[in-house]
Amino acid sequence: MAGHARYTALLDACVLYPLAMTDALMSLATAGFFAAKWTTRIEDEWIRSLEKQRPDLVGKLGVRRDSMRDAIPDWEVPETAWASLARGIQLPDTDDAHVLAAAIAGHADCIVTSNLKDFPSAVLLEYGIEAIDPDTFIINQWDLDPVNAIAAFKRMRARRKKPQSSPEDFAYALELGGLPTTAERLRQAAELI
Repeated sequence: MAGHARYTALLDACVLYPLAMTDALMSLATAGFFAAKWTTRIEDEWIRSLEKQRPDLVGKLGVRRDSMRDAIPDWEVPETAWASLARGIQLPDTDDAHVLAAAIAGHADCIVTSNLKDFPSAVLLEYGIEAIDPDTFIINQWDLDPVNAIAAFKRMRARRKKPQSSPEDFAYALELGGLPTTAERLRQAAELI
């Protein structure tokens, strides 16, 4: 499997089921900030987690999943690429071995996850990969190119079901979605979004 010319991030399931967080990450990926990768197993995990939290969504998340796939055509790290690697990986949570294995097989530079404790730096450094929380990851992308990051968030706000919501409402939704620093940046850029 060939690597990607752009910075590549393997997205863990825990950053794909909160809608605002997922939308922010997908918005930056489609704007060309980074190459986003995940696996069908990661998809299954975020879908199960969301359905458990919201039983009214059982069987209704296929459209969201397919929209994510359409937005990032090169998203998949196939199981055939990571499965054999996962058997030799030791992490605090053995269920996360597939995530690191997919990051290795997908030539990822980092794993974006809210569960940093599950990915010890000492283990990840062996593979040249770091784990980073989604809020910090988004701010790092923003710092690389503020103008295009603001444009990506402006497009994200325009896609909302309530596009007439104020910039503060938009920032608040991201804050509630687990991105407090990103929300503060959006408040500072309110005139532009």
